[in-house]
Amino acid sequence: VFFQDIPHSKTYKITPDGKLVTLPINAKNASGTAFSTDGKRYVAAGGTKQIISYDATEKETIVADSISGNDLVVANNGNVYVTSPDGTEKPSKLFLIRPNGKKVVVDEGIKFANGLALTPDQTQLYVTESASKWVWIYSITADGTLVNKQRYGWLHVPDDAGNAWSDGIKCDTAGRVYVASRLGIQVLDQLGRVNAIIPIPGGQASNCCFGGADFNILYVSSIDKIYRRKLKVRGANPFETPYKPKTPNL
Repeated sequence: VFFQDIPHSKTYKITPDGKLVTLPINAKNASGTAFSTDGKRYVAAGGTKQIISYDATEKETIVADSISGNDLVVANNGNVYVTSPDGTEKPSKLFLIRPNGKKVVVDEGIKFANGLALTPDQTQLYVTESASKWVWIYSITADGTLVNKQRYGWLHVPDDAGNAWSDGIKCDTAGRVYVASRLGIQVLDQLGRVNAIIPIPGGQASNCCFGGADFNILYVSSIDKIYRRKLKVRGANPFETPYKPKTPNL
């Protein structure tokens, strides 16, 4: 499990035995991390406005330049999707970076597009809209572009807030969706209904991911702390072979 410390431009790795290790690299104010099928770690480096990949020796390769990315996900076929917000009032952009490095804007308009995740079968893409209560979903076409944009799920908000400030997002193998928000981790079913909220001691959750040998430990970042909780589910990894979950219960 990897986490970025944006103010200090550091990258931390949590080992299988739970120890926190600081990597000897300049994270360049990276704010998103994802892995590809070949084991490389991709980051959205805000400090240099680049998408960078790192191999097992931490050797870096610039994947794309001149892109102000916030978060990213790498599909099994090598396509990289990146959110690029520009404040809460201006429309955000979603980028597709093809394996050959070509950048394509595949959507505009979401107010502060933040986290994003692929469905387990990688036919659809979820995107969180921080400045609202919504999570959006798109269909992915054969060439990687996006169609059928629609609202997927409505998130709960605190009584004194106007938005859920949804951030990182992940899926499990059953197709449930885990969204970091002001209230903690909101768990939605395949139909977009919030089934549960996992509270975080610090309140606002900024990101989440599944780790551990069986990918059944949920790690959550919140302000200056990282929490973990073992669940009775398994996280869905984009770098694994895509598969379709069971039909949801209505």
